[in-house]
Amino acid sequence: MSRRRAKPVLYFSFRSPYSWLALRDLEQRLPDAPSAVEYRPWWEPDDRMRKELQDRGAPFPYIPMSKAKHLYILQDVKRLATARGVRAAWPVDTDPWWEVPHLGWIAARRLGRDRELLAALWAARWERGENICDPEVLRRAAEEAGVDPEPVVGAAHDPDIRAEALESLVQVYEDDAFGIPYFKAGRHRFWGIDRLDDFLRELSLAEAPTLPKNSGKEPGGESSGFPAHVLERPGAYDHDTAGGCG
Repeated sequence: MSRRRAKPVLYFSFRSPYSWLALRDLEQRLPDAPSAVEYRPWWEPDDRMRKELQDRGAPFPYIPMSKAKHLYILQDVKRLATARGVRAAWPVDTDPWWEVPHLGWIAARRLGRDRELLAALWAARWERGENICDPEVLRRAAEEAGVDPEPVVGAAHDPDIRAEALESLVQVYEDDAFGIPYFKAGRHRFWGIDRLDDFLRELSLAEAPTLPKNSGKEPGGESSGFPAHVLERPGAYDHDTAGGCG
C-alpha cells in the first residue's frame, strides 16, 4: 500500500523581499498554489517566544547581517524586481515586533482570509515601504483585504494564536529550514527564489520555464536609486537568518 505524499510546504517571511518575489512568481505560475502548497510563516521571534523555543529544544537560527551583504541584497532585489516589472520600496524597520504581522496572518488564516491579507501585507511593505509591525498599518491592511481587523490586530497578544505560532516555529527547526524562502516537497528541500523551478519540477504540477537571471553589477550610493538612510543601515529591513538568506 503506497503512502500518501505530504503536502508540499513553503516557508515565507514578511520581512524578506525574496519571499515576496518568490510567492509572486509561484502564484503566477501555479495559480492554485494557496491550496496546493502549505504556506508556513517564519519570523524572528520576540524574547518570550524565543525562550519558549529554547525550552522546546528548537532554537531559532539567527546570524546578524553584514553591511556588505545588506548592500548586495538591495542591488539584487532591485534587479529581480525590475526583471519582473515591479518596483520595490525599501522599508526601514526600527525595533520591529514581527509577531504583529505574522500572527495577524495566522488569525486571518483561521478566518479563511489568509490569501487576501498576504497580498495586502506584501503591498504595504514592499510596494509602499510601510511598517507592517505597526498595528495601525496592519489594521489598514486587514480592512483592505476585507478581513475583520480586530482578531488580526490583537493576534500578537492572543494566547491561543501565540501557541499555534510557537508550533509553527518549532516546525521550522524540525524541518531543518535555515533560510527563506524555503520549499519542501517530500524529502526534497529547496532554498531560495532561484530554486523555484526545481520545486515546481518536483511537484510535477507546472512547467518550469527559466526565470530572469541576475546579471550585471550596480554601483552603491544614491546614484543606484536607494535612499541614503537605507544604504547606511544594514539589517534595517531584513535581519537575516542562518545560511545567509534574505
